[in-house]
Formats: sequence, C-alpha cells, structure tokens
Amino acid sequence: MAKRGGFPGGMPGNMNNLMKQAQRMQRQMEESQKELEAKEFTAKAGGGAVEATVFGNKTLKSVTISPEAVDPDDVEMLQDMIVAAVNEAMKQADEANGAMIGKMTGGLGGGFPF
Repeated sequence: MAKRGGFPGGMPGNMNNLMKQAQRMQRQMEESQKELEAKEFTAKAGGGAVEATVFGNKTLKSVTISPEAVDPDDVEMLQDMIVAAVNEAMKQADEANGAMIGKMTGGLGGGFPF
C-alpha cells in the first residue's frame, strides 16, 4: 500500500532539487529583466536627423531632432522619421528581450508539451 503524500522511489529529493533549480532560474530571470529594463536602445532615422532612445521596458527616454530636419513645409516627413526611429529602437528592445528569454530557457520557447 502506498504512503499518502509520498512519492515512490525517492522522488521528494529530486522534487526538492527541481524546485531549487526553478527558484534559482526565476531569480536569474528577474535580475536579467531588471538589467534589460534599465538598458537603453537607440535608433536613428533620416540619415541621423532623428534619434530615439528607449529603455528595455519600452519606455521612450528621448527624441533628438537635428535642426536641419525641421522644415515647416514638410512636417509629415519629420513625423515619419520620428515614428521610424522609435519603432526601430523598440524593435531592438524586443530582440534583446527575446534573446534574454531564449538564453534563460535554453531554447525551450516557453512552451511545454502538456
């Protein structure tokens, strides 16, 4: 008759090790996430006329516009350059986040077969 609450074959020790590994991995992921959130990603558009910097948490830090890029007769082009620079900086942040997650999960992709 099996004991209640127990695991046959000495599983509790293995479960404890798995739990410790999971907790260690969680701490490492949290630390990596904090580092990523503080990291800055900068992208330029319009040949450097517009520069956008975002943090890893996708918060816009700054936008720098070259005086040569300011043409009152062509505001739409300036707006397009700003959007392009911000989107590229956000893409860099996304890629860094994906790389960090891939590194931490060892390529598991976050999915489990059950």
